Amino acid sequence: MLDFIYYPVSWILWVWHKVFSFVLAPDSGWAWALSVVFLVFTLRAILYKPFVKQVRTTRQMQELQPQIKALQKKYAKDRQRQALEMQKLQKEHGFNPLMGCLPVLLQVPVFIGLFHVLRSFNRTGTGVGQLGLSPEQNAQLGNYAFSPEDVQSFLSARLFGAPISSWITQPMASLEAFEPFGGIPTRWQIAAVAVPLMIVAGIATHFNARASVARQSAQAAANPQAAIMNKLALYVFPLGVLVGGPFLPIAVIIYWVSNNIWTYGQQHLVFRRIDKEEEEKKAAALARRNENAPKPGARPDKAKKKGAAAAAASDAVDATVDETGEVSLQKDSAAGDGSPAASKSGASAPKPGSRPKNSKRKRR
Repeated sequence: MLDFIYYPVSWILWVWHKVFSFVLAPDSGWAWALSVVFLVFTLRAILYKPFVKQVRTTRQMQELQPQIKALQKKYAKDRQRQALEMQKLQKEHGFNPLMGCLPVLLQVPVFIGLFHVLRSFNRTGTGVGQLGLSPEQNAQLGNYAFSPEDVQSFLSARLFGAPISSWITQPMASLEAFEPFGGIPTRWQIAAVAVPLMIVAGIATHFNARASVARQSAQAAANPQAAIMNKLALYVFPLGVLVGGPFLPIAVIIYWVSNNIWTYGQQHLVFRRIDKEEEEKKAAALARRNENAPKPGARPDKAKKKGAAAAAASDAVDATVDETGEVSLQKDSAAGDGSPAASKSGASAPKPGSRPKNSKRKRR
């Protein structure tokens, strides 16, 4: 059902194994372990841009927190209107909440695919996803992109004496599949390799979460939901690696360690790059503001002020009321040109406060 995930994962793992087989022995545990490591690096390199988008989305969400809280307070009694205003705010700022969790969502099917492919190298058990095959039948059956010879090579691969496809709680019936390929390993041999990897994976998970929490703003960290998620990421998730490690193949724990190492380095690289971009933007904005501001000790340009005042005076109009009570508009005589038309109009205009002459009406 999930072959569209299993086949790409197995093909990437197959390619890297062929690459390291030129340097190391094909049956070497280190060749297979490095294949798993570079499978992780390949997938994380593909997800680099979504990760950068995730970081930018997280920062943008922190910047919008004051506006989001204001909307929640304003429309506390109207959930529908609140949701509409939230969508409007996100659209105005080009904010997409899905990008904040996209890299994590894309890594989940990869983890499931790798876990299934690694378990499918040994299908002698009777648990979930196992076929109950005999060791001979299992060795003659391919595994997605891997041929039967590749399956036998994987079963022969040992890392400090432990098969990388084995796990601490693996049933004895499943461990018997390793007998033709180097003998049945003991649980102590498996634990000697798995437990240190589990501890390293837990520590790496904690430090990655610690780096993310340290970059949160004070307002975001004060949010009760964010505080709960921070505690889960700092303590519960690393503890989960230690609790779940005995049930995971050694190769899957190697995947977990490699993924955390990549995440730790990528976080610092991306955050440093984004911090540098923001500093450059702030410096550019400050430079533009300094260019527009007057220089220290410089006097204001009076010529510009006079020109502006003359332009304003030429556009000024006066409202006068004639005998019939109608409004007539005339240009200000202060800027007059002394023409006869102007003098006549000035002479014929009644003086302020004077009464109109009604001599003709009196004679009548």
